[in-house]
Amino acid sequence: MDILKESVTQKEKFRVAANKLLNNCFIIKKKEDTRNDYIFIIQNKDIFIEYFDLLGYKIEINDIQGVVALTSVSGTGRLRLKKIESIILLILRLLYIEKRRELSLNEEVVVLSDEIHQKYSMLKIEAKLILDKTIFRDTIRLFKKYNIVTNLDNDVTISDARIRIYPSVLFAITNDNLTGMYDAINEKLNRYVNGGEQNDDEEAMQD
Repeated sequence: MDILKESVTQKEKFRVAANKLLNNCFIIKKKEDTRNDYIFIIQNKDIFIEYFDLLGYKIEINDIQGVVALTSVSGTGRLRLKKIESIILLILRLLYIEKRRELSLNEEVVVLSDEIHQKYSMLKIEAKLILDKTIFRDTIRLFKKYNIVTNLDNDVTISDARIRIYPSVLFAITNDNLTGMYDAINEKLNRYVNGGEQNDDEEAMQD
């Protein structure tokens, strides 16, 4: 690879960016601590594509969203989410899409913790009607590790805590099961938004 012939500085930049991709899955253009890595990957994308292809990974670069995503070609190494984590991820995705429509391209998507809880409550999940604070805190911490969100306030459990959602949330859901769950959540939320009955009995979400 050409990178092996480059300077020590270039090799170090490659090492740092490659390790961030392996550890965090997503590199974000508008995230302060990954912006330089994003630019370096774009400038050397052929080298990164070749390198990760040897490891069994595929790099997806989306210039419009400003996201570099790493996915396993074989399907191994994927993070298996708990059902509650999957639901929160889908709610984050819904909120991102809704907020994005209201903002300019340069504005970042920021939601309040209470907005996530409201979306969750609308689902009326019988097994867990209220989103537990500890579960919520741990889930936000998990998604922060993978550069999907970041909290702007220390305590994410307070109602007005601000959470920035990155465009990587659009690429975090890939399998059919989660896609089906997304459609189901969207359908239920739309029913409420469009004035459907709010006291009807809801079935618990199924795996």
